[in-house]
Amino acid sequence: MDFLIRKALPEDLTDAGRITVEAFVGDGFTSPTSDYVKLLGDAGRRAREAELLVAVDGAGAGVLGSVTFAVGGTEWADIATPGEGEIRMLATAAASRGRGVGEALVRAAVARSRELGLAGMAFSTQPTMTTAHRVYERIGFRRTPERDWEPMPGMRLMVYTMAF
Repeated sequence: MDFLIRKALPEDLTDAGRITVEAFVGDGFTSPTSDYVKLLGDAGRRAREAELLVAVDGAGAGVLGSVTFAVGGTEWADIATPGEGEIRMLATAAASRGRGVGEALVRAAVARSRELGLAGMAFSTQPTMTTAHRVYERIGFRRTPERDWEPMPGMRLMVYTMAF
């Protein structure tokens, strides 16, 4: 692995926000005119109000991807209960895909949940994010359809969970 996973530093925030917007908009998961784009791009807010983990290139080429980690019951957790961790806004730069960056970020969030003594994790994903689904399942997450939900009419999100 030629990259490192760590908490975001101030100098990572611009790239983390840009990569997140590019991944969600560029891959067709979010409309470029959506209000959500502003939230995706505001990595500074995510780092202040939750935990922002980044993958950085070992050769100094910068941020390769990021994920927001939150404890259930906090502002950034959509679906996790207070005893669970949650990931949000997992994104990998297009040029970094296929290197295991996304999987390493998810594994780091799992480790963070365990470090905090949480009972497991729960998070939402769009049905069309099939590449990410394969990563989640390989790590040990399972679909939990009874927890699926709609943040807005017509936008159905799937839930994945893992108990520790």
